[in-house]
Amino acid sequence: MRLVTRLVVAQAAGAAAVGLAFSRRHLPSVLITLALVASLCLLALLVRSGTRAAWLAAVSAESVFFVYGVSRFVFARYVGGTLFALVVAGTLLHPAVARAYSAAPGGVPGHDRGEVGFADATGETFGEHAAG
Repeated sequence: MRLVTRLVVAQAAGAAAVGLAFSRRHLPSVLITLALVASLCLLALLVRSGTRAAWLAAVSAESVFFVYGVSRFVFARYVGGTLFALVVAGTLLHPAVARAYSAAPGGVPGHDRGEVGFADATGETFGEHAAG
């Protein structure tokens, strides 16, 4: 979850750097860039919660950012944060990340929220307990 949060924050910083540098002081472009950066910062805070709803919102938002970036590329030849949105969406769709977000926080006693993978190693995936 920390990796996804860091990627979204890096995406916000990259979008701000590229968007503001290439806006040519055009007010609508600056406002769109600032709105994008603000939404990415809010998304980073939401992703940090680690819930399944946060994962779904992040996948949806990154898909929208990617489609918006592709449309800007087609019509204005501006790449912006399209590639970064694809990287973050790919990270979110990775099975291990999706599993980490689907685990209920505090649902398994003795495990921290960030250590979901330990249940798989001990055979507790299907409700079994490790012998010993």
